[in-house]
Amino acid sequence: MTKEQLRLRSLLTTALFAAIIGIMAQLIIPLPLVPITGQTLAIGLAAVILGSKYGTFSILLYLALGCAGVPVFAEFSAGFSVIVGPTGGYLISYIPVVWLMGKYLEKTKFTFAHALTANLIGMFITLIIGTAWLKWLTELSWSAAFLAGFAPFIIGGLIKAIMAAWIGLIVRKRLISARLLFTNQLSTKPVDKSAS
Repeated sequence: MTKEQLRLRSLLTTALFAAIIGIMAQLIIPLPLVPITGQTLAIGLAAVILGSKYGTFSILLYLALGCAGVPVFAEFSAGFSVIVGPTGGYLISYIPVVWLMGKYLEKTKFTFAHALTANLIGMFITLIIGTAWLKWLTELSWSAAFLAGFAPFIIGGLIKAIMAAWIGLIVRKRLISARLLFTNQLSTKPVDKSAS
């Protein structure tokens, strides 16, 4: 299989992952201003499974679909108004967060410890950007913004970070074995089945 064929498969996997993010965004625990969703778990999985390049592509595609009117944001919402609304900071933060998480893993190693570290860093960056955006847009005080946009998500974020690291590494390994994910370290030579 050529590198071009592997890249095409990776792009298809990336597109599928954008849909998965949209589906997981509908797993919701409602809160007054910012709901708890499965979306951030999917973001962590995107970084661990796809890495910086394809992970970022999946986020960009997900956001583009939402802005184009496909109801992939939380509570089946869509449109550019969601991006510029009170929760838009969280959505926008996903782009640099997934890229940074993927880069960290690519520069270190795809192990549980590093994947968990990447997810914890990503969680705090997302919460900081999202809370600052919420404060700026709604003119809340910093303490009110912290209580609405940061504090309620810490425990859930820790749990999702562990899940994304653990599940993500398993799925990544299987996608690479199935040649559905291209990495720079992956050999493009055909597998000699007779040797097994």
